[in-house]
Amino acid sequence: MVSKAVIVLIIGLLGMVYQATQLPAPKSNDYDSVVDDEENGFMVSTRIQLSDGRFLAYRESGVTKDKAKHSIIVVHGFGSSKDMNFPAPQELIDELGVYILHYDRAGYGQSDPNPKRSLKSEALDIEELADQLQIGSKFHVIGVSMGSYATWSCLNYIPNRLAGVAMIAPTINYEWPSLPQSLVRDDYRRKLIKIAMWLARYSPTLLHWWVSQKWLPSNSVIEKNPAFFNKRDIEILERIPGFPMLTKEKLRHEVVYNTLRGDWMTAFGNWEFDPMKLSNPFPQNNRSSVHIWQGYEDKVVPSQTQRFISEKLPWIQYHEVVDGGHLIVHYSGLGEAILKALLLGEEDISYKPRSSSISVS
Repeated sequence: MVSKAVIVLIIGLLGMVYQATQLPAPKSNDYDSVVDDEENGFMVSTRIQLSDGRFLAYRESGVTKDKAKHSIIVVHGFGSSKDMNFPAPQELIDELGVYILHYDRAGYGQSDPNPKRSLKSEALDIEELADQLQIGSKFHVIGVSMGSYATWSCLNYIPNRLAGVAMIAPTINYEWPSLPQSLVRDDYRRKLIKIAMWLARYSPTLLHWWVSQKWLPSNSVIEKNPAFFNKRDIEILERIPGFPMLTKEKLRHEVVYNTLRGDWMTAFGNWEFDPMKLSNPFPQNNRSSVHIWQGYEDKVVPSQTQRFISEKLPWIQYHEVVDGGHLIVHYSGLGEAILKALLLGEEDISYKPRSSSISVS
């Protein structure tokens, strides 16, 4: 039988990944695609119907499409939704003419589940969403935390549709073939993920039963825990929501559990491609159009491993927040720096990584 301590650690890891993406729902504006469902008494998002019959919910922010100079699709992470807000100054968004499209990935929010979820389906959902909303032949994609596996998928499956890519504290799949064992062998995060994957694959009913038991500790064990978050992260946690989708009450709902389980297994299962063997999708550009933003003190995704990946892919521009943890998406000024780097090619030297040498055998 799996011990309570292991289950708590697994829930903690799930919570860490989730927390990096969760922000208070932004206030509605004239361009939010939301209508009121009077019959049921809740807000129903505008949705498109995909070619396979599923519905995908979305909302729009920033400037209107007819005024847009740049279109960005934001990919939320584990346990989050389209209601996460990309924290960039409205003045800058208006100045640059940025149209932002948020959507609920399959099974999240008000989007239908996809029982055939895969790396490729995530990329094709993004492409079909862009086509149906007619945002242009090329667009930018920003992936947050675990949502970045969909961003890697876009680089592999639809590179011709991309104008640029940014990944914020992207999670790492320890099963990528090109990751040296000497770099990841002793990483405790790898071991926790292996346990969670084994349970999710071979004993999903048992895992569902365990994570919804009353004896499990409250979210306070995860929240503000220095084992997971650094000082700046903990300060952020003082003012943002907790873990609503990871509560025992939510996890008791089979549809919620199955969505989280399927998303987790896709992100950390065997990929159909090795990201570190991808070619530069923008060889004609003089500047990098692919960016990774990472906290040096991230306790969820090790910055050393993130650096290794970026060094093996020199066409990726690597930015590092010196005192940053996993919740850097919340940090003041980061959204502005990301937009300027992604859209204008401007590098903020305060996010230039300190020099280091990574040696692996």
